[in-house]
Amino acid sequence: MDDPIPVFEGPVCPLPLKNNTTIVMGHGSGGLMTHTLIKDVFQKYFNNQFINAGNDFANIPISGSLSNGKISISTDAHIISPIFFPGGDIGRLSICGTVNDVSMSGAIPLYITASFILEEGLSISDLEKIVVSMQVSAEEAGVEIVAGDTKVVEKGKGDGIFISTTGIGWLPDNIAIRGDLAQPGDIILISGTIGDHGIAVLSARGDLGFETDLISDVAPLNHLIQSLLREIPEIHVLRDPTRGGLATTLNEIAKQSNMGMEIFDELIPINSTVQNACEMLGFDPLYVANEGKVVVILPAKYKNKAIELMRNNQYGKNTTAIGEIVSTHPGRVVLKTSFGTTRMLEMMAGEMLPRIC
Repeated sequence: MDDPIPVFEGPVCPLPLKNNTTIVMGHGSGGLMTHTLIKDVFQKYFNNQFINAGNDFANIPISGSLSNGKISISTDAHIISPIFFPGGDIGRLSICGTVNDVSMSGAIPLYITASFILEEGLSISDLEKIVVSMQVSAEEAGVEIVAGDTKVVEKGKGDGIFISTTGIGWLPDNIAIRGDLAQPGDIILISGTIGDHGIAVLSARGDLGFETDLISDVAPLNHLIQSLLREIPEIHVLRDPTRGGLATTLNEIAKQSNMGMEIFDELIPINSTVQNACEMLGFDPLYVANEGKVVVILPAKYKNKAIELMRNNQYGKNTTAIGEIVSTHPGRVVLKTSFGTTRMLEMMAGEMLPRIC
């Protein structure tokens, strides 16, 4: 079985990492160098009773009773270039992405496991920055990183670092949130400006041709969502519009529920920097990735209350209603423009902005 991330066993004394400034193949051997890396980097920050137990598993309690709730599990892999970008890094991305995936079911995220694939030559100081970022993000979300694994690949056979994560949460019985539950008359909300993450990453790569002060929106949304569900448990759909952007996410929900959607372009919040960058590059901001936004679909009678609740959270302060669910044109998303015209929003067919989440 794989070793959990921070386990150090055996009578030998581990060699300090101070003489090793980059990852080498020996760090993935499972021997002394692996244990030294685990102890001096991972265990230094991921320090809790589950990690310190030193097993290949974590026996974790779940909030509430299993007789009145369910376990919610989600897994994800995280690759991005560059691994550090304005507003975040691959470590924060991995924690927030996993927390948000669990949260979209209405569940309360509690625990995360993480698997690291490190490329030979990766700076250990960069690895430590990423691990610190993961722990800080986990603390913000209120989750614990309880187990994991580390492997090393030869130089040229990776991309610095890849992180795979699994999130575990608890879903109360009174919550039923799925993509197939959208109903005619439901209102569609978005928690803020779209496309910030994708354009911030492109800017960090130097692909825009000009500098911006735009930062990624990568953030854990579980506290926002739970504050909303405490007051409005009747929410039908939650979804974070990551790869493929808002348009692809809306199409997924429309097809799942076999309902139509009508969206109004003048209501969709878009940062002017994102809009300008998209116009220059020929992108549609509706298809640009986000990492800290949530689409909320709920009965119209809760619209104002939901907007007020979401705006009380730092990650929902720009929440707005952008459209509604309709029974006509099932499975299709229609965008109504300020010129009185309409166009069908299709699901993104290819990869417009690669390696951004």
